[in-house]
Amino acid sequence: MSYEMIAILMFSAMLLMMLTGQRVFGVIGFVAVVASLALWGTGGQSMGFSAAMKLMKWYPLLTLPMFIFMGYVMSESRLADDLYRMFHVWFGPVPGGLAIGTILLMVLISAMNGLSVAGMAIGSTIALPELLRRRYDKLMVTGVIQAGSSLGILIPPSVVLVLYAMIARQPVGQLWLAGVVPGLMMAGMFVAYIWIRCRLNPALGPVLPPEELAAVPRSEKMRLLAAGLLPLGIFAAMMVPFVNGWTSLVESSVIGALVTVLAAILKGRFTREVFETSTRATLAISCMFMWIILAALAFGAVFDGLGAVRAIEGLFVDRLELSPWTILIMMQLSYLIMGMFLDDTAMLVIVAPLYVPLVGALGFDLIWYGVLYTITCQVAYLTPPFGYNLFLMRAMAPPEISIGDIYRSIVPFVGVMVLALVLVMAFPEIALWLPETLYAK
Repeated sequence: MSYEMIAILMFSAMLLMMLTGQRVFGVIGFVAVVASLALWGTGGQSMGFSAAMKLMKWYPLLTLPMFIFMGYVMSESRLADDLYRMFHVWFGPVPGGLAIGTILLMVLISAMNGLSVAGMAIGSTIALPELLRRRYDKLMVTGVIQAGSSLGILIPPSVVLVLYAMIARQPVGQLWLAGVVPGLMMAGMFVAYIWIRCRLNPALGPVLPPEELAAVPRSEKMRLLAAGLLPLGIFAAMMVPFVNGWTSLVESSVIGALVTVLAAILKGRFTREVFETSTRATLAISCMFMWIILAALAFGAVFDGLGAVRAIEGLFVDRLELSPWTILIMMQLSYLIMGMFLDDTAMLVIVAPLYVPLVGALGFDLIWYGVLYTITCQVAYLTPPFGYNLFLMRAMAPPEISIGDIYRSIVPFVGVMVLALVLVMAFPEIALWLPETLYAK
């Protein structure tokens, strides 16, 4: 049997097993183990064992539970309450100001946890009721919260980029730095879209009444401004030592977790319930990611042993005579299609053994490609029928917001994300400038 046929057979078996509703890591790991035993006999069992050893020895993986714990402490202790109140007061006079403040809130939350689910939980419980009470258009605010929360997987410390780094064997620090400028650019594009829409149609995002703004004393405004600096302080305490080379990546993640806990203690919100809930959730999500990475490494080892990547590269480049850019665009389109049915981790572990080596063989930068993949995941989070954020919003939204409203609300924001993806593809320095500059120093 040819290498191409074996590769197609493995992918087909994996997709068919996923239709049964089995867990992603179980399906991928099972196909990897069966294929290795069928191709190499009893010696193939060492592939799964070596993948497990490689996972256990990957020191940067220790950052994963630290950042997940940060996000849950932030969410459970409701440190974002004062933060949103700050945006409420300071951006109230601006058309669509509370929606713009919600995007900025999501940026700061993303800089503290690295998961979209934390931003979604905070946005839907704090921002959504207030925005609806202020007569903001429900389609506008629903789209704002879904799109804003997706920034958590691009702005560091992104857990998705940690997963990509493990599978692509790239430095996590460079990937995080590569996500900063595209993440802030996308947030700025969201803000510009909201401001323009609300300027053209003020009914979508009415300003706060002058008498309500006047009722807030200056001292309260300054107190809220100081509270808004808390996430920036946590992010700076974590990233400044790492960027300057004073601490390793793992040490910086521990600093971030400790500072977040200390902030919750000083606010009087770090209770036993907060600690227990955050710890249990951290353990569950960390184990899930480790099983997925283990299965992906075993699957990738089979592909490397087969030489399937070289065979696929020869098919596209030599036989079909496609240019590298054509192949790259086809990859991104396939991610967009898969994103309608799979989550980000499933997409990565299914095609990473094929796509990542192929991208490197075509001469593209794997750090830059990691950013492209992550932006595509953001789009996948918002695309029906199985977008991750769509289901989260349906679970958390009030009854007056229907599933049809949720689907319609994301259309303009998906357009903004696709535009950001095109910009980063056309101008790679948007992603590569910061890591190249800092690592050159």
